[in-house]
Amino acid sequence: MIRSTRRSLLAAATLATPALAQDVWPSRPIRCIVPLPPGGGTDATARVVTRRLSEALGVPVVIENRPGAGGTIGTEAVARAAPDGYTIGVATSSSHPVAPIFRRDLPYNPVTSFTPITLIGSTPYVLIGGPAAQAADFPSLIARIKANPGQVVYASAGITTLGYLLTRQLELLVRIDMRHVPYRGSSQVYPDLLNGTVALMLDNPPASAAMVRDGKLTAYAISRPSVMLPQVRLFSAFGVEGFDAAFWYGLMGPAGMPPAIAARMQQALAAAFLSGPGKAELEAMDVTPVMHTPAEFIQIVADDARKWRALADRLNIQPE
Repeated sequence: MIRSTRRSLLAAATLATPALAQDVWPSRPIRCIVPLPPGGGTDATARVVTRRLSEALGVPVVIENRPGAGGTIGTEAVARAAPDGYTIGVATSSSHPVAPIFRRDLPYNPVTSFTPITLIGSTPYVLIGGPAAQAADFPSLIARIKANPGQVVYASAGITTLGYLLTRQLELLVRIDMRHVPYRGSSQVYPDLLNGTVALMLDNPPASAAMVRDGKLTAYAISRPSVMLPQVRLFSAFGVEGFDAAFWYGLMGPAGMPPAIAARMQQALAAAFLSGPGKAELEAMDVTPVMHTPAEFIQIVADDARKWRALADRLNIQPE
């Protein structure tokens, strides 16, 4: 009887240990790696999301910017972190479905190296220009580029980004030829747009819309209707059909992170952003809240990987 009782107690203790570990999570600050520099749309969105996640979980969620290589350096840091729920990272359309298109040596698998948490939301693409664009509207811009093939310089947040891939698609659709200069993030492009070093960038509105409203930059066309830039006409209004992509932000942890922790974060974010002040806050930044479950999110990554690979094939792009 004593041995039986001891076995029962041991079994009960073994079963309780994982639950206890999850019950006490989180007991210390959580690090959120943003794979791009401060000042861009990804960073701005991450700061809004982590602030409310911190409020929901009762511990600080601290942003750590790890820019470089189109977001792949910071994303690799998330993949290599301990899967204990104390390191998460911002995933984007660039870092996961698009990066493998350009890099054969990508140091992570966009699906198997991570534990999905949630797809936060999506935002449009807007074509913005500075004084070097020398055009007041989209038709005159395209006419100028066609008159000067290979001379107009456009920037991107990196050669492994969706913005770069879509700019290549735009060149194909409107039959123009421009010169590309990659940067480490969109926030580093803005000064060079303003001073005329580069002419154009396909950007997301959260960080650059204020400069457009102030008259410092020109917004020529946008992929989807925008709250921040409601006056900007869609690409389709200029006859550019099928150019309606959006950029998404999500959260992921390292592979092996307990599913219960991912589910708890997703549920906290859904409660914070699918209604009320949180929803309004993201929408005011031109981010449409989604807050997919982990299973739904990882399916989006896989589906987008196939879609963007098909576009890359049309553009004869191969990984290097």
